[in-house]
Amino acid sequence: MKETELYWQIFNQAIADYHVADNVDTPNRNPYEPATLQHLLYHKNWIDTVQWHLEDIVRDPAIDPVKALAIKRRIDASNQERTDMVEYIDSYFLDKYKGVKVLPDAKINTESPAWAVDRLSILALKVYHMSVEVNRHDADPAHKEACARKLAVLNEQHKDLSTAIEELIDDIAAGRKYMKVYKQMKMYNDPALNPILYAGKK
Repeated sequence: MKETELYWQIFNQAIADYHVADNVDTPNRNPYEPATLQHLLYHKNWIDTVQWHLEDIVRDPAIDPVKALAIKRRIDASNQERTDMVEYIDSYFLDKYKGVKVLPDAKINTESPAWAVDRLSILALKVYHMSVEVNRHDADPAHKEACARKLAVLNEQHKDLSTAIEELIDDIAAGRKYMKVYKQMKMYNDPALNPILYAGKK
């Protein structure tokens, strides 16, 4: 099995597990051993799946403003957790390939492996939810047809992104590319860096 086939399988497992209850407060019962790549991938997609549904809820035009603010803050926290998980996954790749001899003409990639995997996780959610729209019993034929066209594009994107990730990992393993990971340094959640937050302390 290719690396990305495993990732896709785990992402879809997390999505399916979430939709058993289909509730943003469902506990994450990660079935994989802690500290393994599988555990990180499942956890990562679980965060993405919950956040997907929080983003849906907060867009309800009839939502209570107090509830909307609470959800917005929950989404902010989720974004930070998502970023942390991407960095954990990159740490896995850094450790796995730390012994590789980098070739003199090796190049750096525009994004790290984990940020590419992050895109694959979101893509799995898009495919799942677009598939739901294609099969909606209460939708008219025009809606289903439009969603089917979009689903075809998403499936093509899945193929292309998987190929790109496989090639990147192969290049890193062979020393043709090297990893250089930058921490995201998000500022809006940091009371020392967000001017609204640190101004309130004066």
